[in-house]
Amino acid sequence: MSPVAPRIAVVEDDGPTSAQLQQWLRAARPDAQIEAFSTREAAEAALTTQRFDLVTLDLELGRERHAGIALINALNKRGLGTPVLVVSAMPAAVYRSIMKALDAWDYLQKTQFEEAEFIETVLALLRANKPAAADDAPTLDPLWQRSPLWRGQKLNLPLTAQRILATLLERRGEVVSYEELFDVVKSGRSKDNVRKHVATIRDALRDVDPGFDGLENVPMRGFRWSAR
Repeated sequence: MSPVAPRIAVVEDDGPTSAQLQQWLRAARPDAQIEAFSTREAAEAALTTQRFDLVTLDLELGRERHAGIALINALNKRGLGTPVLVVSAMPAAVYRSIMKALDAWDYLQKTQFEEAEFIETVLALLRANKPAAADDAPTLDPLWQRSPLWRGQKLNLPLTAQRILATLLERRGEVVSYEELFDVVKSGRSKDNVRKHVATIRDALRDVDPGFDGLENVPMRGFRWSAR
C-alpha cells in the first residue's frame, strides 16, 4: 500500500520565499498536498479547522512581528501534535529556545540553510508524525526537542526519561538490562535512578490511560515494553 500523501501548510508572506519552500517540499515529497497562506488571518482559519501533517511558517507576517507565535499557540490548543517547522529571518540563537518552549519542532534561519538541510528536516518531521503503529506505542520526536505523544496527548517526560522510553520501544518485547539503560542516563548511573525514571514514564502513561500495564519490571534484570 502506498503511503498517504501528506498535507503541508506553508505560511509565508514573501512570494519568492513561499515559492522556493513549496518547490523544495515537492522535491522532498512529490505527492504532497501543499497549501500556501500569506496572511495570519488566512492561515489561522485553515490551521484551526483543518488537519495538516506539517506546517512551515514565518514568525513575521506583514506588520505583525510575532504572528507565527500566535499561530503556533492556536495549533497547540487543538492538541493534535502537528509538527511545526519555523523558517524565519529572526536569529536562531535567540529564537530557537523560544520556539522549543512553544513546542515548535524545529527552527531554520533564513539564508543560513541549504535545500538539502531543509529537505532532511522536513522528511524527519513527517516520519515523526506518522500515525501510531498497531501496537499503540508512543511517538517520540527524533530530535529530542519536544514531549512524546501517545493517543494524541503529550507525555510530560524529562529528556532522560524520553531516552529510556525510546530505548525500550526500539527493543519492544525484549528485556533491556539496567546496564544497557545506563548508556542513555547521563548522570546518576544506578539501578535506583533508572527505576525512578521508569516510574516517571509509567506515571506519564497512566495519566493518559490509568489502566496501562505494558511496561514490565523484570526482577534483577531490567525492563521490557510489552504493550501491544
